[in-house]
Amino acid sequence: MPFAGWTFSAQHYQPDFFWVYLDRRRFCRCACVNCFIARQGKTMHSDGTEARGRDGRAARMACRLALGIAYRRRCASGAFVTPISAEFQPRLTTTGRVRFTLGEKGMDAIMAQAQGTAHWDENHSRGFLHNGRYFVPERERQVGIIADLIPQPAPGGLLVELCSGEGLLSRALLERFADCHVLALDGSAQMLEQTQATCRDHAGRLTTAAFELAQSGWRRFAEPPHAVVSSLAIHHLDGRQKQDLFADLAAALKPGGVLVVADIVRPPSAGGLDIAARQWDEAVRARALAIDGDLAAFAEFNRLGWNYFRNPDGEPIDKPSSLAEQLSWLAKAGFIEVDCAWLFAGHAIFSGRKP
Repeated sequence: MPFAGWTFSAQHYQPDFFWVYLDRRRFCRCACVNCFIARQGKTMHSDGTEARGRDGRAARMACRLALGIAYRRRCASGAFVTPISAEFQPRLTTTGRVRFTLGEKGMDAIMAQAQGTAHWDENHSRGFLHNGRYFVPERERQVGIIADLIPQPAPGGLLVELCSGEGLLSRALLERFADCHVLALDGSAQMLEQTQATCRDHAGRLTTAAFELAQSGWRRFAEPPHAVVSSLAIHHLDGRQKQDLFADLAAALKPGGVLVVADIVRPPSAGGLDIAARQWDEAVRARALAIDGDLAAFAEFNRLGWNYFRNPDGEPIDKPSSLAEQLSWLAKAGFIEVDCAWLFAGHAIFSGRKP
């Protein structure tokens, strides 16, 4: 069991940050946000360098899973107040440090709790509906490229969108292919409601339905789709789940049908991560200025820690794979003409056609 029996502790130094210790070694500085510890901000070694790899994962394990389950409530004295539990045995030292040791059973408990944060929920939906127009790089261009990659379907053809979100892509498909029907799937009631509102002018050709992306039951359709598209969703699946999805969709599509994916892809190198992070920052900054004339949305982007490439191991909900891996998985699933049509700021549009 990773970290079983190790000591996690945190030393509060200033109102906006504290150091995290793992097994008596100080190596991580994390920001305090709202009532929870280390929900945003980089994890840093004590020498000021960013913690990545094993140290970064250990740091975030210590912050998010161990200390993060303890409420950070400031008393008048400035002390931390944490729930007392037989599993965690926390104590406040005279130096202001919260310390507790995790046994294997305690680690099991916090890992089980952490699993609840690794899935999309309605809070994520509200945040994305509010901020998506700022945070998605070249959003309108992406929608146009996805539609361009779909060959002209026969009248009455079925187009399927996975995780329709705000409904912008479904609307674009309904407008581009006026004789087709769109099935928009999402796991969020808010997103489905918004998709219906966005596509209200084409309600007669739109069907919405709830689904769970990681499950396989929905992958059998009443008729073979001409195209399946997805934007900013598949990165919530791990590598094995992506491969299974690609194989199932290859089987479900009609001959000549296409799968088009727009998503975050993980660069395989530190240099690539840095480039993607900088480009995404620049894109959001530009969109904030273009839409509102100020940088409030860009400030919110940073406050929320939304830039995955700044902290690629920090959010359990995000599991992007590399572009090269996903192109190879499409080919392995039986797709041909596998290619990437667009790549910017760590976001890619790639596709394949069923023979």
